Formats: sequence, C-alpha cells, structure tokens
Amino acid sequence: MRNKNASKSGLCLQKPSGQHTLRALGRALTFSGVLFCGVAAADSGATNKVPVHEYELDNGLKVLVKQDNRAPIAVVQLWYKVGSGHEHSGITGVSHVLEHMMFKGTEKYPTGEFNRIIGENGAQDNAFTSTDYTAYYQVLASDRIEVAMELESDRMRGLTLPPAEFKKEVEVVKEERRWRTEDKPNALTREQFMSTAFQNSPYGQPVVGWMTDLDNMQVEDLQAWYERWYAPNNATLVVVGDVQPAAIYALANKYYGDIKPSDIVAPKPRKETPQRGLRKVQVKAPAEVPYVMMGFKTPALIDLVGTDEAWEPYALEVLSSVLDGGSSSRMTKEMIRGKEIAAAAAAWYSGYGRLPNLFTLIGVPAKDVDIQVVKDALLEQVERFKTEPVTKDELARVKAQVIAGEVFELDNVQQQATLLGSLESVGLGHKIMDDYVEKILAITPEQIQQVAKKYFVEDQLTIAELDPQPIDPNKSRNEPRFAR
Repeated sequence: MRNKNASKSGLCLQKPSGQHTLRALGRALTFSGVLFCGVAAADSGATNKVPVHEYELDNGLKVLVKQDNRAPIAVVQLWYKVGSGHEHSGITGVSHVLEHMMFKGTEKYPTGEFNRIIGENGAQDNAFTSTDYTAYYQVLASDRIEVAMELESDRMRGLTLPPAEFKKEVEVVKEERRWRTEDKPNALTREQFMSTAFQNSPYGQPVVGWMTDLDNMQVEDLQAWYERWYAPNNATLVVVGDVQPAAIYALANKYYGDIKPSDIVAPKPRKETPQRGLRKVQVKAPAEVPYVMMGFKTPALIDLVGTDEAWEPYALEVLSSVLDGGSSSRMTKEMIRGKEIAAAAAAWYSGYGRLPNLFTLIGVPAKDVDIQVVKDALLEQVERFKTEPVTKDELARVKAQVIAGEVFELDNVQQQATLLGSLESVGLGHKIMDDYVEKILAITPEQIQQVAKKYFVEDQLTIAELDPQPIDPNKSRNEPRFAR
C-alpha cells in the first residue's frame, strides 16, 4: 500500500525489515501494506492480469518468469529458502556472512571475477539476507541474462570459501553490525525489543548475528551451512522483464539442470512459548531523543490459510493502514498534526513470514513532550478499535490505496520479482497474491473490531523504550564502507 521505509518528520524510525540491506530489497515482506503492493491480478479492474509462468526442473529448482516488455531490461533473482530464522544459538549471523562470501570466488571464477564480469556487462548486482531467505540478484539488459545465469549457477555449488577471505569478511560484517546496530540507538532498541518479544522463536535473534557468535565463527560453519542449504531443490529462480518464458526455461535447464539436489532436512520447529504477561525492556544508549516500540503477538497468514480465520491477517493489514496510511491516517492527523505530541509515529503488521510475528507501533515524542504521553497515546489508538468501528471514509481511503498501490508497484520490475521470490520462499506461494485485493476489499469494520479485541491484549504486549544518554562529541559519525 505504501512505503513504510520512509521516515516521518525527518526522523529515522528503524522499522524492522527482516533483512540486512533495505537498499537491495526495497520494500520487504515484513512491512505492513508492502508485501502485496505489486499484485499482478485483481478483480477490481485496476490492471490486467499478467501471467506468471512456473516451471520446475528435474532437480527441484523452481523457475518463475513474468514478462514486462516496456523496457529492454530484466531482473534475475535466485532465492534460497534459508535465513537467520533457520539458525540456532551459537551460529547466528552465519546466513548473512555466507551471503558476503558468495562474492569471494569459485574455482571457475576466482575472487573479484563475478563482480568484474557483471560490471563489464553493464549490470547491477547485490544480495540480501532476511529471517526467512537469502537472495541474490542482477539487474541487466535482457540480452545479457545468460551471463547472469552462468555466474549464479556456478556459485550454487562451486564456492571455494577461502579462509583468508573469510577472516577479512567476518570483520566487515562485525563492523557492519557496529555501525548499523550498536551505534544506532533506534536499531539497538529494536534488537532488544525483538529478543524480548520472542524467547524461543528465531525471530528474536538478529539477522546480522550476535557479536559473540561472529567473534567465534569459523569458516567450517559456513561450509556446513552452504552444503546444507544451497541446492537447487531449496531455491527459486525468478526472472522478470523483457523476456520469453520458454527461452528462460531453456537457459535455466542449461545452467542449473545438471546440479544435483540435496537432502534438505528442515530445522526443528521453534514455536514461540506462550507469553503470559506484559514484557518491558529499557535500553540506555547515546541518543538525542527517546523512542518507543510496542508489539502485540499476531498470527502468520501461512498458519491461517484454509481456516475460518484466514481473513484475520487482511483485517490487521487494513487496521494498520487506518492508523498509518498517509496524511489522512489517524496517527498523522491526531498524534503528529492534531495534538502535536509526536514527532513521528507508525504502525505495521508483520504477518507474511514463515512464523508468527508482531503488530508493531512506534513513536518519537515531539519537543518537550514526555515519552509516557506518546506511549499512552499509542495504546489509546489501538484500544479505540475495540469500541469504535472504523468509519466508511477511512475504509474507503485504505481500499483506494490498495488499488493505487497495485498500479504504481507494477512500474518496478525489481519489486515484481521480489514479490514473487519472497512469497515462494516463505511457503505462501506466489499465487496467493491473485486474490489479495479482493480479500482486502472484503474486510468490514466489524472484522477490524474483532481482530483488535482478539490480539490487542496486554498479556501479548512487549514494550521497548530508548532512554537517551549523553552523546560523545568526539565519536566519529562517518559511515564505514561495507564493500564486498
């Protein structure tokens, strides 16, 4: 529906992304109102349905192809169904470090060759790691797709993992953690918030990994992780752009068809232990302003598909947009502009992963406003849904945003590919997007009230508060470079 990456009032809200490089993924599936923005099919008539061609190679590699012939470019993405949510204590961050090492060479293409060849062909490439997947992509002219196919297929099984390169790269990741988390008070608060909210679910551990695990990581850990998860039967190849589906299938067969599948053993379930009361955590860190995050436990769509409660995630989605869906949303009108108690406020539902997650609220107080005032106002906002049905005008605004978002998102071939890959990787399947708009349009005020009463309860609430400490004026704020 909208880009919830954007900060409000010039303040970075550090919203959870589920992956470490927002620049690569753009809008991620953990952002409310973003996962299905680019749906290609809707009965609303806003756009014409563009088919997704689906293939599967004999070795289990799934191939998804979608034509978009408006420009002679294409996006090639390879998604592996493994992320930080598959890790266990002691090896957190291994998926992310392996992602970095995927650029450090194979027997056929030594360190630096991948990027050199991609650059010579005028392409852009990068990668990102999430809780549920790791993905690699190239954006290039559609007549250069075979180059990307050859290079990417080679490193599916041919990675050499040089120990010397690993030692350097793990230090790069540790510095990345320092810069992006430990030196960023809002990000640090978010990390503590998630680890407090989730005691058994892997969603409580950071994608970048805990520093103690990075300090003790060995190249053998990466080798075992690579051999376990990087295989054609644990991957999805997505190509979107000015392409012919049959030709892409032929290329996929040519470069991936001979790679042998692996015996993929799924990780043991790590179902979150029941929460039995309000949880609070205070984070003291150098900062200029306080900050608060609140999260209610909510279900994942994947667990409700085919049940009588399958509509609930869509109701939570609409509810989040009533709160935080542009200049006419309640948070903006009442907290930021109206009472002027918040410099920034946001809400989103994270229900599109492999596991249950949270409905999250965040707020930054306006100047000379106590943080408690903002906390009370956030809770008041969600409490209202239990007693006051949303208005027809509010519901109409949100539903109009869905249709508008569908049109605008289709302008971005990379977002279209990311949508397909993320849905397949978490197990929902890309076809679920076909009826997203219809389901959103069907949500009623009564259903919104039902989910508010059911899930916005104190016993399922976690609150994290940033308590600003003095900032060291001598500490450098120059951002380091994390070049691979």
